[in-house]
Amino acid sequence: MRTHRYVVADVFTDTPLTGNQLAVFTDARGLDDETMQALAREIGFSETVFVLPAERGGAARIRIFTPATELPFAGHPTLGAAFVLGTPLQLPLLELETGAGIVPVRLERGESGRIAFGRMEQPIPRVQPYHETEALFAALGVPGSELPVERYDNGASHVFVALPSEAAVAALVPDTAAIGALGLTGVNCFSGAGLAWTTRMFWELGEDAATGSAAGPLACHLARHGLVPWGEEIVISQGAAIERPSLLYARADGGGGLIDRVEVGGQAVTVARGEFRLP
Repeated sequence: MRTHRYVVADVFTDTPLTGNQLAVFTDARGLDDETMQALAREIGFSETVFVLPAERGGAARIRIFTPATELPFAGHPTLGAAFVLGTPLQLPLLELETGAGIVPVRLERGESGRIAFGRMEQPIPRVQPYHETEALFAALGVPGSELPVERYDNGASHVFVALPSEAAVAALVPDTAAIGALGLTGVNCFSGAGLAWTTRMFWELGEDAATGSAAGPLACHLARHGLVPWGEEIVISQGAAIERPSLLYARADGGGGLIDRVEVGGQAVTVARGEFRLP
């Protein structure tokens, strides 16, 4: 029997049993693609990370699986993996190799030496208009969007729908099967003002508690449409509707129609450890 150990972390929170759940297999050597996918399906979280030796000069290579498929990049798995690996590696900067390139994660420590906060520099998203708005609005049960609906792809593909109030965001009861048929990683509905925003993300398996791959693009979206100045950090509340409250911090640098840099930060806390014994 082979033993494969994993850590469970709650990401984009400092409070156990909130935030977004993540399983991290800290040594995935010897696991083939089929077994990784089966383990992710068995665990059932929105994503599971498998850590492998670096191949391109980074600190480690990570592979990210949903219960159904592998993703080149996702936000809370990347940040959560950095928290899990940061303690034994004792590095202030972890460069994690993902399917969308190397993602640097800078870790900030408190007086005790424990990791208190992490900030990842995300891949610059590609931006395109999203034209299937009739099907999108029908799936969400909303009449339209306060801003243009655009698709952002940073290894995960998200569209953004601006609603008139946080109450409208809270009242959403979408058709997640119809959302799954749109072929997107996620559909994000948001509202807010200034530097404080509330969002909910829906995908084929339901609702996500904290979506790091969408937080950076949301900062880009708000800056591109003049609601937030470039370079200002926004605070995003997510997950309360499914009793997994989360806080995400995001900033986009750019201007003149260009996005120069995207950073997303947050906290994470380890809540469990376990192992699988496989033949």
